[in-house]
Amino acid sequence: MAKESLHRVVVVVDENSNPFELGCATEVFGLRRPELGRDLYDFRLCAAAPATRMRDGFFTLTGVAPLEAVDEADTVIVPNRPDTETPRPPAVLAAIRRAHDRGARLLGFCSGAFTLAEAGVLDGRRATAHWQWADAFRARFPQVKLESDVLYVDDGDILTAAGSAAALDLGLHVVRRDHGAEVANAVSRRLVFAGHRDGGQRQFVERPVPPIPDDSLAPLLAWAQERLDRPLTVADLAARAAVSQATLHRRFRAELGTTPLAWLTGERVALACRLIERGETRPDVVARRAGLGTGTNLRTLMRRETGLTPTEYRRRFGPR
Repeated sequence: MAKESLHRVVVVVDENSNPFELGCATEVFGLRRPELGRDLYDFRLCAAAPATRMRDGFFTLTGVAPLEAVDEADTVIVPNRPDTETPRPPAVLAAIRRAHDRGARLLGFCSGAFTLAEAGVLDGRRATAHWQWADAFRARFPQVKLESDVLYVDDGDILTAAGSAAALDLGLHVVRRDHGAEVANAVSRRLVFAGHRDGGQRQFVERPVPPIPDDSLAPLLAWAQERLDRPLTVADLAARAAVSQATLHRRFRAELGTTPLAWLTGERVALACRLIERGETRPDVVARRAGLGTGTNLRTLMRRETGLTPTEYRRRFGPR
């Protein structure tokens, strides 16, 4: 695919920006994908100044595009930084407003929600930010509907991620939205990162170091993933783990930030998406192989989880 026809992603780098989120954006959107046989995005960095000092003076970024690159972007990732009280440069805020006015997609990682709110594009919209800034954000931007205990929020053309690592979750969510589950899984494998954590999961998830032998949920999850086409229930999961259903719920909440049923449904919908991408056109067959029962149930759950019906998903991500 010619580079000119690729979806253009531009990251705005501002004074004192966090290198980690910049790296997340580069890893997800900027790397070549020889394992896929094609590139996914046309990726660029831009800044308002020729030399931009990164957080705490770790390094100075030079040689990137000027701020005007935002005006040609399909997706703009706005700058984030730890000093949330310092106003962003007027030129950066103006570029974000122009991008929003012409219909570009906007992404804010971590404190990037402050940048979006300061630009005025989040008024009346849903968003999230790191939990430690939730009170300050609400006090400063009461017109924004902040959801402070989720990993990320997809509000259509504006998406925000809560913390540093959640930038990867949101990035993979965007890849999945743009290119389908199969491609998103390939990118996540390249990153050696969890392929899908739903945005509604809690920001703070307890992750105790597992003793040996492994008593984490990992063996149970692997066992369940091999049996998604079977009538697997939460009771079956609890029996396999040799715990009560109440204990299983507590462990899922602690380790994954979700419930057993929500995890199981999400895995089944993801499998259904992969089956459609690989060419299966019969809804009842997809539903049966993914453990979703009927074509009607498949349609309902896919619409809820992906925003697309099976037909719409096939049209967008099925074999060409």
